[in-house]
Amino acid sequence: MTTNVRVRRLAGFIFAAMLAMTAGCATNPVTGQRQLSLISESQEIQMGQEGAAQVEAQIGLVDDAALQAYVQRIGKALAAKSERPSLPWNFGVVNDPTPNAFALPGGFIYVTRGLLPLMQNEAELATVIGHEIGHVTAKHSVTQMSNAQLAQIGLGIGSILAPAVADRVGGLAGAGLQLLFLKYGRDDERQADELGFNYALANGYDVRQMADVFVALGRTGEMEGQSPIPTWAASHPSSGERVETARARAAALPAGTGALASNEAEFNTRIDGLIYGENPREGFFRNALFLHPDLRFQIAFPQGWQTQNTTQAVFAGSPQQDAVMQLTLAQGSATQAAQQFASQQGIQVLQSAQQNINGNPGAVVAFQAAQQQGTVRGLVAFVTYGGNTYQILGYSTAQRYGTYERVFANVINSFDRLTDASALNAQPRRLDTVRLDRAMTLSAFNQRYPSTIPISELAIINQVEGASSTLPSGSYGKRVTGGPS
Repeated sequence: MTTNVRVRRLAGFIFAAMLAMTAGCATNPVTGQRQLSLISESQEIQMGQEGAAQVEAQIGLVDDAALQAYVQRIGKALAAKSERPSLPWNFGVVNDPTPNAFALPGGFIYVTRGLLPLMQNEAELATVIGHEIGHVTAKHSVTQMSNAQLAQIGLGIGSILAPAVADRVGGLAGAGLQLLFLKYGRDDERQADELGFNYALANGYDVRQMADVFVALGRTGEMEGQSPIPTWAASHPSSGERVETARARAAALPAGTGALASNEAEFNTRIDGLIYGENPREGFFRNALFLHPDLRFQIAFPQGWQTQNTTQAVFAGSPQQDAVMQLTLAQGSATQAAQQFASQQGIQVLQSAQQNINGNPGAVVAFQAAQQQGTVRGLVAFVTYGGNTYQILGYSTAQRYGTYERVFANVINSFDRLTDASALNAQPRRLDTVRLDRAMTLSAFNQRYPSTIPISELAIINQVEGASSTLPSGSYGKRVTGGPS
């Protein structure tokens, strides 16, 4: 290829890229400025719908219709006064104990049940929901994804055409829960804070409460459990600057702003009785032993492995991060499920056998599968028990499989019915909100209304410094009852 040809082709690539950027520019509804946007609003909504469906299937919503309707009402009112009121806005509370809130493209917004105990009133909740609305109205996730698409296109690819971009976007639309892991820059977070403040103020909320939320969230390290959702600390920048900015913004409100609402009573009524922390009825770990009271089974994972329980699966990973085990539900009988697994494209069965596992019919398959990163080897068992069929899968690289084969087999053979009465009767902790008839210290409150969490944690959910801090008369104190002491 001659130099002139190379120059002409490079010039063509650059011109095509410029055309793609020009065609992909849109006006930001918040700033009014033109910006890169390779994703249309309809594609943005589709991504959000698919992500929301996965969130609700894999994490699940809190089973409380009144609470869901309450959060939906607050969110809809805030969004109606935003720059994008016509989006199909939807708000919900997901059944996750980690304190957080997140927005999916297109207007699908969730708070976790673990976030609600950290708040004192509806105004605080409104500022958090408003912040997440701000990410959507300012198109923060759309901008990130557009920049990622442009980076993938590059100047060295000749076909920078709309169909190619659409194909790539179509692939990204299936990312689902990966949308939760988009990280916004500090400027995006600052803008979302300001927008959330403005949306809450436009709806008559006491926006002076916004700083208190950031303070509470900044103290939640000890409360963050294992979750498929990134923690607040992982998905948001440091709260120190944001607290000061929120306070300064509230102090600058005009003198004639008028009375602002906090709606403390209704908020505390709605969260009263909410499950607090992990729900043992959905399964829990005692060290490496996983126990499920409702499904009445137990299984022992290797000591020292990192474990996680989610709505749809239980995971365990080796300390060296070179082996994984997974427990999920399967369709059909053990034999049928094993046959279905073996028939998958790319699976090579090395050995299979029917096997009784602690009195339960089962099937075990040794397999290998070729992947881009290399060959994977594993052992999978299917066990029919209590009207369900369970898949217990362990796999590693082909080179490391010999190290873990016996480990996988031991876990499979540990699956058994649960008979431990203390585990079968385990109940979740629940939030109890109490209207105080007089002022009292947190220590006195804890004596009068004993709680089953440490007083340091009690201080966090009541937004006070410690045991000697005073809870005002007429306010709501929160305690936690039930569960293990």
